[in-house]
Amino acid sequence: LMRILLAEDDTSIQRIASLALERVGGHQVTTVNNGRETLESLKHQTFDLILLDIMMPELDGFECCRILKGDAKTQAIPIIFLTARAQTQEIQKGLALGAAGYIVKPFDPMTLPKQIEEILSGGQAHAS
Repeated sequence: LMRILLAEDDTSIQRIASLALERVGGHQVTTVNNGRETLESLKHQTFDLILLDIMMPELDGFECCRILKGDAKTQAIPIIFLTARAQTQEIQKGLALGAAGYIVKPFDPMTLPKQIEEILSGGQAHAS
């Protein structure tokens, strides 16, 4: 069981991902709408994993990841990017910032928990 923080500004994706992670994966999911809310949430509770959308209002995923990886309190938490933009340079940028990997949207809700496990076990950075 993991406590997962999901930062995603699209509510339908929030719902689909949360359901998949809770029902299929058995995880506990907290959702926030942007990078700023991600940082706020981490002041009050700890998580085992952060799923970050890249394109978000107020504070995007890249900037949020940079801040989290630069903070001793949060730098050990694995971050996986959820992105609709799978260009190599975006991916390289995310991995260079310290992300464990990325999952391309649209993802299959039924295999999402397994994709996350594969990335976290060091299988592959990219789960397709």
